[in-house]
Amino acid sequence: MDNEEMLRCLRVAARELASKRSIRDLQLTLAHIVEAAVETIPPVEAGGISLTEDGGVTSQHPTSEAVRELDGLQSRLQEGPCITAMIDPPEDGIVVALDLGGKDAERWPGFAPTAVEMGLRSLMSTQLSSEGGPRAALNLYAAEPEAFDAEARLMAGLFGVQVAMLLYGAEQARHLQQAVDSRDLIGQAKGILMERFALDDDGAFRMLVRSSKDTNMKLVEVARWLHDEATQKAAVPEEGPPAR
Repeated sequence: MDNEEMLRCLRVAARELASKRSIRDLQLTLAHIVEAAVETIPPVEAGGISLTEDGGVTSQHPTSEAVRELDGLQSRLQEGPCITAMIDPPEDGIVVALDLGGKDAERWPGFAPTAVEMGLRSLMSTQLSSEGGPRAALNLYAAEPEAFDAEARLMAGLFGVQVAMLLYGAEQARHLQQAVDSRDLIGQAKGILMERFALDDDGAFRMLVRSSKDTNMKLVEVARWLHDEATQKAAVPEEGPPAR
């Protein structure tokens, strides 16, 4: 294994990670990290990311159709190294199937035979989830049994740290944007109340808070309702005087 090449790939991925801003950039960087892991870790022949979305597990950036199918199978069965890495990982966060055609077949009896049929007998899944964030795993496949030694596991862990940092950053950015959007929505709702009822800023905010308590709705939901109601009202043209 070429350590200099490994470090080069990690540095390139880190620079990309730090420079990306949009969702499209995020997805491109994730794809590049998966590709770099497949190219840099010698036994690995294919890879991808499993991510929980809307109650299911989706396959993100698979490098082959076989990976997409196997990720989908694990999602349907709720069984396999990827699922174990996301839901019940060991202390180091890395789940290794040394031989899906041998002893590991008993651990994942529904998943293992299909993986072997597709020519992939070793699988290494690295947990990517941070506490409170979406559950995810970096999955690396190899054709030969017992393909992953200690060095390969270390490499997978390093790539996994990069993906985890990227997902964590994206999740924090999402929460921050939600907070900004909520603040803007509440500000617009206060403006509507100030105009309608000749209130000052403090009085309009107290009215929102009281409405939130009376309706048992979150403050931002009350603000959204008020904003939508005002928008709909403004869209309806006022009736002019009757024609003579």
